[in-house]
Amino acid sequence: MPTVLDTHISAEKFAEMPNPIDGSRQELVRGEIEDMPPVKGRHGIVQLEIGSILRAYVKPRQLGWLAVESGTILERNPDTVRGPDVAFYSMARQPEMPEGYFEIPPDLAVEVLSPDDRRKNVREKIAQYVASGVKLVWLVDPEAQTVMVYSGTTRGIEYGDTDSLDGGDVIPGFTCTVAELFT
Repeated sequence: MPTVLDTHISAEKFAEMPNPIDGSRQELVRGEIEDMPPVKGRHGIVQLEIGSILRAYVKPRQLGWLAVESGTILERNPDTVRGPDVAFYSMARQPEMPEGYFEIPPDLAVEVLSPDDRRKNVREKIAQYVASGVKLVWLVDPEAQTVMVYSGTTRGIEYGDTDSLDGGDVIPGFTCTVAELFT
């Protein structure tokens, strides 16, 4: 009987790989590398705005770590390493800054939609976040200026620009309007 070789890459091997010279981003999904083009201007600006708003609340209260596009291991055997656009890790769960990838899923994962994102890929990413234990996922749509909020389920609730967004149990006391994410 022929032997089937496992060609999946582990999170550890993925971490050792050099960054692509073309500036593209990569994620490891069930042991396979997925290439993604660099984010475009609007995406990066919205990403930074979200991170800045969250940081202004989280940092003075020493609630945890905020990271942008930092690898976090969501699954093992085969491994999945995702880099949420913005992620929050509570101090209670992640007391020290990691040297490598985060070994636990974030408490909050924020994904900013790009015009070229495929719905199937976005749904899969949300499902992986929820299945790995991410308590709160924000799917931010700069075009529609809305945020879909997933709280431990793959059924989201949509918030419009005048709605108030909060951190729930993940970032207690945090609030902002959806519109603030796009200014």
